[in-house]
Amino acid sequence: MVTLDPRSGYVVLINTFTVQPDKAEELLRILSRATEHGMRHRPGFVSANLHVSRDRRYVTNYAQWSSQADLDAMMSDPAARVHMGEAAAMADSFEPIYYELRQSHSAA
Repeated sequence: MVTLDPRSGYVVLINTFTVQPDKAEELLRILSRATEHGMRHRPGFVSANLHVSRDRRYVTNYAQWSSQADLDAMMSDPAARVHMGEAAAMADSFEPIYYELRQSHSAA
């Protein structure tokens, strides 16, 4: 489950894929399968949430990792790169950006 607490120190990866609308569901399945069978079993993995834009042109993965070192280890692992390559091939483009959560607000 996602924890949105700036004190957690988690590294956040937000990866937005631009995709043809008719390929959005397939990309979502690829990302979900990669997460379920690979990423979630890796050291330092905390959570992942997959989003599809209403126009189906964007699929976004919001993932949390315990540390930059854990995220870097995953990104450099050839087995993980297979999953990433499969997702990248389905998309027109993608933009992975690393973030730190600085503030979180909830309803009054």
